[in-house]
Amino acid sequence: MKAIWNGTVLAERDETVVIEENHYFPADAINEEHLKPPLTHTVCPWKGETFYFSTEIEGRSNKDASWYYLPV
Repeated sequence: MKAIWNGTVLAERDETVVIEENHYFPADAINEEHLKPPLTHTVCPWKGETFYFSTEIEGRSNKDASWYYLPV
């Protein structure tokens, strides 16, 4: 599984974590080079706090393109 944006691999892993048929990358599969610190924050009652990262590659931005959960 790969997450690619603007021709750049942001995450890659042979096995991902699957929750409700959605694939999630573990933290050590993420290439953080193109991620900007989270500015957006939400809370999900069953997944926990969510923090969103924007991606910047070659002058192009993708706001809140990736996220991670802090479990409740």
